[in-house]
Amino acid sequence: MAQTLTSSTRALLQRPAALPLAVGAVAIVVYLGALANRFAMDDLPLIVQNPLVASWSGLWRAFAAPLWPPDMGGAMYRPLPLATWALDQRIDGAVWFHLVNLLWHAGAAVTVAALARRLADDRTGLVAGVLFAVHPVHVEAVANVAGRSELMAGVFVVLAVIAALQWDSIGWSAVWWALGMLCKENAVVLPGLVAWGWLIGLARPSRRRMMLYAVSWVVVGALYAAVRTMALHPYEGFSLAPIFFEAPAGAIRWTALAALADVARLLVFPLTLRADYSPDERTLIMSPFDARVALGLACFAIWGALLALAWRRGRKLEAYGIGWIGIAFSPVANLLFPVGFLVAERTLYVPSIGLVLAAGAWLARLPRWPILLTLLAVLGGIRTALRVPAWRSNFTVTLHIMDDSPRSYIGPKEMIGVYMDFRRPDKALEAARSSVAIFDRDPTVFVTAAVAAFASGRSPVADSMLARLHGLCQQRCPGYYRWMAGIARRRGYPEAADSLLTRIPRTP
Repeated sequence: MAQTLTSSTRALLQRPAALPLAVGAVAIVVYLGALANRFAMDDLPLIVQNPLVASWSGLWRAFAAPLWPPDMGGAMYRPLPLATWALDQRIDGAVWFHLVNLLWHAGAAVTVAALARRLADDRTGLVAGVLFAVHPVHVEAVANVAGRSELMAGVFVVLAVIAALQWDSIGWSAVWWALGMLCKENAVVLPGLVAWGWLIGLARPSRRRMMLYAVSWVVVGALYAAVRTMALHPYEGFSLAPIFFEAPAGAIRWTALAALADVARLLVFPLTLRADYSPDERTLIMSPFDARVALGLACFAIWGALLALAWRRGRKLEAYGIGWIGIAFSPVANLLFPVGFLVAERTLYVPSIGLVLAAGAWLARLPRWPILLTLLAVLGGIRTALRVPAWRSNFTVTLHIMDDSPRSYIGPKEMIGVYMDFRRPDKALEAARSSVAIFDRDPTVFVTAAVAAFASGRSPVADSMLARLHGLCQQRCPGYYRWMAGIARRRGYPEAADSLLTRIPRTP
């Protein structure tokens, strides 16, 4: 059997077009279950309830608008995914949206395989592409339509790296990089990935060429920053992870270091997957002597040791892949600056490219690599396929959060909306109280609870919830009122929406 598998793999690699077709097919097959999914979690405000997505004009208005509806804060600028959703809405419903996500993921897997193939050989390209296609940590990004920004940014970042390290094309690398940043901000790491490839020795451009690349990065980066600033200028808001609310800088760093253990596990052994990693599931760490910080530092030390070992032994692609992980993860690590989450599986989409590049280079050297690749592909594919239905709807995701992260306040928070949809505002108010009992620093819980209280005929309770909201939202309070009133109206609670709007605080 092993000999037959090896012969089949060798025959596959002898056909130039077979490798991308095989990798793309694997990427689609393991996610076919996503075609039965509907819209869930962030899909609702970003797509279902977003007026930009509802009209043709969203195709061009997306480039002058924030990702999130203005009343929810405008700290993100991702016009290309927003424009594709507006186009998708003109074509078909949820099935089409998910099919497009599958195609972007297949494209990402093929481009990863192409990068590994160009930097090493066909065997390494096949291994890296297949491992990327089936990696379970990608489920959130692929099976949830809102994750498309990760998929698109991943494709364009890899294309930009290929253009720089293989084609030595300053123009194409700049174009792909610009498109990547218009998909998601984490594409900003492209110059670091290219410079790391030069340092490793994967490409040796002249100093003059390096200077020209640097100039192109400055120009593209400045243009992107200017466009982004103009688009977001009318809107206020900075997204901060709830766990970091009012936390000292040191505690943020210690908590982020401890989270590296979660990141390492998700990249290397993603058996357990979660839709939520928020308080009290992951608690704030106030001391650098906490055992969880030591575990995170140990993971960081192992990463550094593997990088040094690969470098010393001259295994360029392995060293490049290991370094890629750190460079690509840095914008969301909460070490350089705090971001809107502690850990999120979708954000590991681009960092995982480095993992499969290094693993592909290592695995491809082993005598029994076809057998090992098949085993990993089957195990990863099964775990991925089993996880995809968790994102079938807002209800299924909420149930998984309640089961996977029982100490998190997000589960009861999402149950507020579930109960409201089932016409049980009394139960929604109970869920809100359960959420607040776990964590009481999220403004959206209080404004949602207020709607549930109004719908239950309990105006004094609603007013008390809004009073607590005012202590958290500051200048953004009116936006929360308008945003939640719109949702309440769409859910069939017009009276509750009107009651909420009449209580919008007046700005001085």
